[in-house]
This record gives sequence, structure tokens and C-alpha cells, in this order.
Amino acid sequence: VNEFRLKEELCNLLKLQQTSVGTHNMYREYRDLTTSGAVTQCYRDMGARHRARAHSIQIMKVQVIAANKCRRPAIKQFHDSKIKFPLPHRVLRRQHKPRFTTKRPNTFY
Repeated sequence: VNEFRLKEELCNLLKLQQTSVGTHNMYREYRDLTTSGAVTQCYRDMGARHRARAHSIQIMKVQVIAANKCRRPAIKQFHDSKIKFPLPHRVLRRQHKPRFTTKRPNTFY
């Protein structure tokens, strides 16, 4: 049963992958709202990065960890409380747009 939370959780996965060379252990970290979402993210990530098929991946352990136990810099960069994201291509909605205008819209800022 999936229960949805408003706050994301940080999951680490210990997994075993069977490749043509041998068996490899991997430690991965994912941010998601649910643990099942983190597992799905792991399968998709491994398929994209390593061309690993789902049948060759065995997930051994899934844990929810605290932010200070995080190891990976790609996940640590989101721990800043003052993080900001740019809005690169803002397009006016139709109700706020004038019918006729003399200049082109500026959608980048």
C-alpha cells in the first residue's frame, strides 16, 4: 500500500547486479516521496546508466536515512534550505495576454 507524504524521504538501496563479467554490489541513494517510488527510480536509473535489465537486478535492502547520513554529492546539493530554481521559459497564460500587441513576448528572464 502506497501512502503519500508531503515531505520527501531519502532512501538508500543496497543492490546486487548480475552482469556479463560477474556479480557487483552497489550502493545507491534516491530522494522520493515513497520507498516504492525510490525503487522504481532505481530500476529506471540502472536501465539508463548501465543498460541493466530488471531481471538482472536484485535489491537487497531499502532504508530511509536522515539527511546527515547522505553520502552522494548529487543528493547532498538539495539539502540547502535556501535553494532556488530558475524559471527559464515563462509563457503568459491566455487570460493575461493582450489580444493585440506591437512587440514580441519576452519569455526568458
